Amino acid sequence: MTIKVLLADDQALLRSAFRVLVESEPDMEVAGEASDGAEAYELARARGADVVLMDIRMPGVDGLAATRMISQDPELADVRVVILTTFEVDDYVVQALRAGASGFLGKGAEPDELLSAIRIAAAGEALLSPTATKGLIAQFLAQGEGGPGEGSGGPGADRLGALTGREREVLVLVGGGLSNDEIAERLAVSPLTVKTHVNRAMAKLGARDRAQLVVIAYETGLVRPRVGGASPQ
Repeated sequence: MTIKVLLADDQALLRSAFRVLVESEPDMEVAGEASDGAEAYELARARGADVVLMDIRMPGVDGLAATRMISQDPELADVRVVILTTFEVDDYVVQALRAGASGFLGKGAEPDELLSAIRIAAAGEALLSPTATKGLIAQFLAQGEGGPGEGSGGPGADRLGALTGREREVLVLVGGGLSNDEIAERLAVSPLTVKTHVNRAMAKLGARDRAQLVVIAYETGLVRPRVGGASPQ
């Protein structure tokens, strides 16, 4: 299957560089280019994009607003947004994750990292930038929210009531940034079983992908980062 990639950045030079990179891959094609968020949203609807590489800071409608527009449009439920930013961790990135982005990538990332991020996002497995520290993201997600400890009731914790005990356990590990294979090894079950639990948790919590499960894990207080920025265990 060919992955259709929409490029949204107000800098034409960067869009051109991304286009060359994407079109060099046999399993990818450029679905279009947008110079602001409003255009990105319209093109996502018109061109059938699978993944949007979205600059977070653009004139007019910025990447944050455009991400929210895409994630709230039922017709674009399968579109994944990867935020592009000069600074890998900032408050805008956190807002973008909450708005529905599948992850983010620093503009200084290596070409292989960018291509990998596109493929991961297209598969619905996106979490965070390949070069980002998961603990830093966790700190920003928990920032200013009162920070209940692991397993305690944060805002919206009642959302977790629909989950089984195993699904909650898997959600904790997803929140820690573990892959399905890593979770399977931790719980001594098969990766397929983990995938089933993840998919059921996503359905029950209304999450678009694993990135949203991470956000929910922190926002509900199910997990929080350890002191010093280490990923939760």
